[in-house]
Amino acid sequence: MTAREIEDAVGRAHAWFSDLGWTPFEYQSTVWRRFLKGESGLVHSATGSGKTLAAILGPMLAKGAEDLQGLRVLWITPLRALSHDTERALREAASVFAPEWRVETRTGDTPSSVKAKQAKEMPQILVTTPESLNLLLSYPHSRSSLSAVDCVIVDEWHELMSSKRGVQTELALARLRMWNPDVRTWGLSATLGNLPEALTVLMGIGRKGSLVTGDVPKHIVIDTLLPESIERFPWAGHLGVKMLPQVIEAIESSCSCLVFTNTRSQTEIWHQAIVTARPDWKGVGETHHGSLDRGVRDAVELGIKSGRLRCVVCTSSLDLGVDFSPVDRVLQVGSPKGVARLLQRAGSSGHQPGSVSRITCVPTFALELIDISATRQGAIDGRIEKRASLSTPLDVLAQHCVTVALGGGFAKNELLAEVRTSHAYATLTDGEWQWTLDFVMRGGSSLKAYPEYHKVIEVDGVCRVDDRKIGLRHRLSIGTIVSDAAVQVQYVHGGQLGSVEESFASRLLAGDQFLFGGTILEFVRLREMTCWVRRAKKLKGAVPRWMGGRLPLSNELAQSLRERLDEAARGVFASPEMAKVKPLLEVQGRWSAIPKANELLIEEHQSREGHHLFIFPFEGRLVHEGLAALFAYRISRRQAITFSMAMNDYGFELLSNEKADVHDAVESGLFAKAGLLEDIPASLNAAEMARRQFREIARVAGLVFQGYPGSNKSARQIQASSGLFYDVFTKYDPTNLLLDQARREVLERQLEASRLVQSLERLSRSRILITAPSHPSPLAFPILVDRLRQTVSSERVGTRIERMALKLEREAG
Repeated sequence: MTAREIEDAVGRAHAWFSDLGWTPFEYQSTVWRRFLKGESGLVHSATGSGKTLAAILGPMLAKGAEDLQGLRVLWITPLRALSHDTERALREAASVFAPEWRVETRTGDTPSSVKAKQAKEMPQILVTTPESLNLLLSYPHSRSSLSAVDCVIVDEWHELMSSKRGVQTELALARLRMWNPDVRTWGLSATLGNLPEALTVLMGIGRKGSLVTGDVPKHIVIDTLLPESIERFPWAGHLGVKMLPQVIEAIESSCSCLVFTNTRSQTEIWHQAIVTARPDWKGVGETHHGSLDRGVRDAVELGIKSGRLRCVVCTSSLDLGVDFSPVDRVLQVGSPKGVARLLQRAGSSGHQPGSVSRITCVPTFALELIDISATRQGAIDGRIEKRASLSTPLDVLAQHCVTVALGGGFAKNELLAEVRTSHAYATLTDGEWQWTLDFVMRGGSSLKAYPEYHKVIEVDGVCRVDDRKIGLRHRLSIGTIVSDAAVQVQYVHGGQLGSVEESFASRLLAGDQFLFGGTILEFVRLREMTCWVRRAKKLKGAVPRWMGGRLPLSNELAQSLRERLDEAARGVFASPEMAKVKPLLEVQGRWSAIPKANELLIEEHQSREGHHLFIFPFEGRLVHEGLAALFAYRISRRQAITFSMAMNDYGFELLSNEKADVHDAVESGLFAKAGLLEDIPASLNAAEMARRQFREIARVAGLVFQGYPGSNKSARQIQASSGLFYDVFTKYDPTNLLLDQARREVLERQLEASRLVQSLERLSRSRILITAPSHPSPLAFPILVDRLRQTVSSERVGTRIERMALKLEREAG
């Protein structure tokens, strides 16, 4: 387009905004102009500031007479829940700027009849997920269906780029760019700390893009419901629903409220507590999490948008950019664990330009008051978490090779060149590529005798899949999301409610009751991956415990937390949260010490259980898990000693029968980086951890098939199958690159090895404070309780903990 044509097109957009009584933000106009010039880029702006219109009006303004047929715009979203909102917003814009364009969605929830119509004739705009896009790429007609795409918009790019789903997206973009080198790519993001890297990953190798930042004024209020009193010896969850009266009051003061929790089980507990306290809210107070049936979640989302629901207790299933205009307040139960997560959830309220977003934190643990204060300061300082991109996951590459082989086939050298244009595989070596080809064509050196692993064959220089069964199984397995096998929860006489993990359902006996979707259910039977239930009147059972319940502190939040403690050590309690927690920290300072930012506190304490070492790096649970094992291993090399371990986000405990010589350990290199990569595997059961991680890799790479719809394999079967492959590879193919990938993923994802290295560097420069309090300090007590909860006791653990805390309160005066 000429400069005059571009300005005329942008003028049409401005006129439309003016007719609606709006004025476009400067960044929106910038995006439209750059798109019309043929550029790509990344848009970073606050939630609710108009990124959708910034992205979509460019393609619509550029529409020509020849663009009426075929798919023109591909909109990739990380969540199905976002697709409905996005489709509605795009249709509204299309009705003005491209009325002849069809806007449709294609996800796992799309009816097969709609997919069949799309196979014959694609809409001009398609909203889809990474998994559904890769499924499209697996069909022989994929090139004719997708080669006309001249714009790809990746929504919530920060959520994708640090995961294997992001790598999937990178590979799909590389394929689309091979078919149409002029395709424009735009990413959208609201909370991201490493924007230049995010732009580079999105663009791929050899392509340039621009970063457009929306400097849109967005007032965010972050406050806290403070408990009336603070126990000076708290433990995780001890406040719990004791904050319920204040939460009820906060909900009453708002028109519509989202109550975010960090776990699905916490969602069920809080919803039950709220509707029990306010029975009149039944029907206007609901739950929303990923295990609920799609229809149930859709109904809840519609209830929020219409303003019918007063409050919804939810998890991260409602984290991302869904437009709930009636919501004017958000509550965050428990520590947000990260600045970006808090800001993302805050954006769910006041989801319009110029509106105030308000999020109120509800501590479930006294020390979370420090987290909340640190998070608010991190938000003020703009310390948004970075998202690290992944490099060379060969399981995803193997899956992609089979997908492309199904979707028309490939020539080896051509696909290699294409794959290397993605950021994730820019450093892919010839050896890794040849290994991957051998793996998908012959099963590698270990499985070459088994025809079912000869998935891809080469005929006349083109690699294809010619076995119908292999193709069907592969299409059913496309994706990188791997979780424990889920069983459907269904009424004996009625519809489906959703799913729970098989590990939970398998422990239930007939007559057992549990809470799910805000409803008390009675277990009837478990048959063929379906948990049959009926309604019950009174809860006297358990709440399902889903995996991933303990989020670690982010690096940025950990740093801010150490700074708040540094201020407290100097007598500064600037925020309401820090003022509230002051009595606890005063006891900490009197009995032991409050560590400053450049100090590491180590507490030695002896009890009837043995000799305790409490170490407080304030780096987050995952890093502490690695540090605890590493320190125990290094100390045990200096003296014959055995430790048991416990940890939380603030520190960790090493408990032994003999006294550990801490001074000698520190002087002999307790914090040394040298030998770290050898010491970590030696200090942990690294082989078993890698074995468990291999389950995910085996599923993604296509070694393990989860079963056909309605007859999925159990988690135990999948783990056994992947474990067998792990053992076979370890014994007969020790250089198998998937084994190496499993070890690397354990180090980085489960132990945050790069953060662990940074922590050791910081600790090696820190001043070491070694104290010997006669009683467990307020910082040590919750770690001690965490270990106690994992032990078998003949009395109720809660009663025992309360008695211990009361004794310490008396000792503290």
